[in-house]
Amino acid sequence: MTASFSLGRLPRITFGSGGFERVPEVVAGHGRRVLLVTGGRSLAASGRRESLLAGLASAGTVVVGEVVVTGEPSPEVVDGAVAASRDAAVDVVLGVGGGSVLDAAKAIAGLLRTGASVVDHLEGLPGMRPYDGPSVPLVAVPTTAGTGSEATRNAVVTARGPKGYKRSFRDERLVAADAVVDPDLLAGNDRARIAANGMDALTQLLEAYTSLRAGPLTDALALSGLEAARDGLVAWHADPDGPAAPEARSRMAYAALLSGICLAHAGLGAVHGLASPLGAQFPVPHGAACGATLAAVTAANIGALVERDPGSFALERYARLGRLVARLPETTGDAEARGALVLTLSDWTAVLEVPRLRAFGIGESDVPAILADARGSSMRTNPIVLTDEEIAGILAAVI
Repeated sequence: MTASFSLGRLPRITFGSGGFERVPEVVAGHGRRVLLVTGGRSLAASGRRESLLAGLASAGTVVVGEVVVTGEPSPEVVDGAVAASRDAAVDVVLGVGGGSVLDAAKAIAGLLRTGASVVDHLEGLPGMRPYDGPSVPLVAVPTTAGTGSEATRNAVVTARGPKGYKRSFRDERLVAADAVVDPDLLAGNDRARIAANGMDALTQLLEAYTSLRAGPLTDALALSGLEAARDGLVAWHADPDGPAAPEARSRMAYAALLSGICLAHAGLGAVHGLASPLGAQFPVPHGAACGATLAAVTAANIGALVERDPGSFALERYARLGRLVARLPETTGDAEARGALVLTLSDWTAVLEVPRLRAFGIGESDVPAILADARGSSMRTNPIVLTDEEIAGILAAVI
């Protein structure tokens, strides 16, 4: 029998080269008055800003405000943008940028009509209250291949510092009305950005496939996305502007999109459980945190499962992933395939030049504080409960 599953809301998705040209038409379908949310560089650097503005004007819309987001959005950034735009009678929010831009756009669209602070709705914070909506329609246009934020229902907000946090504002009403995924917009990403974002997408696909909430639909999407990431990430990173880059960019745009759908429906695991305190307490970009810890967490999960839960479904899944990413024959034994998975992830981490955590000022003395904040929602769908000693071992291995 096919296992039971549920499918939440998704955007209307337009995927493919040249899709950016349709953005003004898509936006106009939701209203006339547009709030534009962009990043610090991607739209302007690509030379597409002026064509977008001209297209929006030709479609009969008017840009009534613009929010520029640099870095992961903080509560102050979100609340400030909402306060500045609340009286502009915004009909539709257009977010064009990386995952942080799209998260900010999601949160802003969700709060323009309510008057609340984003802090009121952040999971895990004292006094958190349900979101009642309504949200302003959002059109999400990613310019990086990482978070899959264009397809998720949560906006990640970061307050950085010793007592910082990384929490989600989550509700199905925050899902973008439309997602326009054009791989051409990824051109110009530098190698460090390709690596960090790509490791985030790869992690989301792998963790969703081994999550306790995995289901038949997310399984199919995760395996398809992992195959695309296997064939696209390292090749794109090796030659970002070479003749093979367009195909590699398309593979990674597809992988990132599927990773967002998978995480929204299956949950994640211990890599993201650690990425939360790492990104909150230290200046570690999210993708870098995922990339630094992925191989070590995978090895720790496999070791703990073999020792404490040898009948777990996840052991067979890790073996299947090893055959896929390492291109092994289907006849390869499970133990050998799991070892190949860890080795391949370690090799990719090195080839992609993912920095160790010490590069962000993290040392062994910081481990207790990281441990104290590493039991968030992502840890609850990890295929096995890791002990504090096992988590400390992971951190020691990647510092």
